[in-house]
Amino acid sequence: MDNLSLLPSPRSLTLTAGHYALTANRRIVLQGVAPGDLLMPARYLQDTLAQYADVGWELSATTLRPAHEVGAVLRVAPGKVPHEQGYELTITPEQITIEAQSPVGVLYGVYTLAQIVRQRGRELPTLHIEDWPDFTVRGVMLDISRDKVPRMDTIFDLIDMLASWKVNQVQLYTEHTFAYHQHPDVWARASPITGDEILALDRFCCERHIELVPNQNSFGHMHRWLVHDRYAPLSEVHGEFSVPWGTMSGPFSLCPGDPGSLELVRSLYDELLPHFSSKQFNVGCDETFDLGQGRSKEECERRGVERVYLDFLHKVHQEVAGRGYTMQFWGDIIVHKPDLISELPKDSIALEWGYEADHPFDEHGAMFASSGIPFYVCPGTSSWTSIAGRTDNALANLRSAAENGLKHGATGYLNTDWGDLGHWQVLPVSYIGFAVGAAYSWALEANLDMDVAAVVSTHAFHDPTGNMGRLAYDLGNVYQAPGVKVHNGSALFWTLQRSFEELHKREGPTPDFAASLEAIDQAMEPLSQARMRRADATLIAREFENTARMLRHACRRGQLMLGQESTGAELTRNALDDDMRDIIREYEAIWLLRNRPGGLADSAAALEKARADYKA
Repeated sequence: MDNLSLLPSPRSLTLTAGHYALTANRRIVLQGVAPGDLLMPARYLQDTLAQYADVGWELSATTLRPAHEVGAVLRVAPGKVPHEQGYELTITPEQITIEAQSPVGVLYGVYTLAQIVRQRGRELPTLHIEDWPDFTVRGVMLDISRDKVPRMDTIFDLIDMLASWKVNQVQLYTEHTFAYHQHPDVWARASPITGDEILALDRFCCERHIELVPNQNSFGHMHRWLVHDRYAPLSEVHGEFSVPWGTMSGPFSLCPGDPGSLELVRSLYDELLPHFSSKQFNVGCDETFDLGQGRSKEECERRGVERVYLDFLHKVHQEVAGRGYTMQFWGDIIVHKPDLISELPKDSIALEWGYEADHPFDEHGAMFASSGIPFYVCPGTSSWTSIAGRTDNALANLRSAAENGLKHGATGYLNTDWGDLGHWQVLPVSYIGFAVGAAYSWALEANLDMDVAAVVSTHAFHDPTGNMGRLAYDLGNVYQAPGVKVHNGSALFWTLQRSFEELHKREGPTPDFAASLEAIDQAMEPLSQARMRRADATLIAREFENTARMLRHACRRGQLMLGQESTGAELTRNALDDDMRDIIREYEAIWLLRNRPGGLADSAAALEKARADYKA
């Protein structure tokens, strides 16, 4: 593509001989619909031309003036492009034309054109692009409940970036971080998203043809509610309960047989939903591990855990449908009892999620498809419980979701970004996963061979040297350096999370901490050569420097615990205590530059816990 980098790569691009020189005093002509319907993409193009080509083009809805004044035409032409979100972009030596069936297609054509202008300035290659998406819905879900609630400017900037990659659905995963007026005790220290902010965010998303889908977990993951005296009686358990990897301490899930559980859910829906223009609603209902181990034990033994789960899900569905919404729900519980899938509400959407490279999207997708239940495939960025990401795992997981989603007719692709156990990863660690998920969900075949590091450097970090994308890619693969495979996480993350006593009890191979230190240093080498053209470039550098420092500390912590020698730094308890103290100070400072203060104390406490071993 003549060294042209596009994200996502279009499914059909033909370069032609020649170029188009951008000159001043031309017009962007809007045609085919009411001009206001194309105002957002027209303004976006106008701003891009001014910033990257130093030309000022006015907007016009008429062609009465001389034709040579027309620099670009943005046209809605329903008969020209068959797909509702598709577009055709043509650059000739005389002008630029974008045609689409709808205003959203015009916007996507403008986003592609803007990427070309950013790279080529005033002289554009002549070309013809025909493009449309594989998945009608291409979403991103951000965890704002464990423990990081982003500032509004952070959310706006991220949504702008995702929109430019043609993402068209966003969800904010919520447990307790919406400011419910009826339930102030639950979010008192969480710096929650307010109704006022959701209204502004919804408008912002609509202008970019993004659907902001409300999200509120409604069954499991309710511990932030159930720890309060007012809600504690609704809990399934209050002590320890079994989970697939061991035990956890309750409370965790609502008791489905308690009438108060549904009353609580109703009150949340009545207050949350009116703030959104979307008529879809993600009710969560995942990982109800404790169901049948407490108050519902007798009923679950008699009828089966999945049957009890499904009955409560039907009640939730009635509440959602009765308010005029389509219910989305996580499908992890019901796949354990495939014969019940056909009993799911046919007007709901199952969210088939899994985050490892070998997750059975094929098997589970076939279950939902054969039962006639609409479903999304839901992979993830692999950023959480890793500190720096898991690049290779993320790429394989994102690809498998796209391949098998297309194979079984998934109606959407929802890329998830979680914050388990403190949300230690900084936001830019997730850029690789966001970018690749956007590319694969738009046009899988056209993007399979993308140079991920180079594309992310250009379109996420705005670093034309390629160094920042390479750094993020390689640092995200440090998780493999210890030589120990960890499900849904990394060995270095757990070396920081667990106490020395817990680490000593761990069975299995010993991580190679020396090799990990070498891999970290190699991955960070390009930082000094990066040339990011972003307002937050300095902050991104700080974020990756402290991320690398956390990884190095994990290695030295492991070496100290095992009595190994280390090079390049003093390996004593006092030295590691001082290092962790400085890491935490920087961690807290960086946190507040993108996120609200609520949740920071809980997140930093998990790092502080590591210092206890150094003082022993």
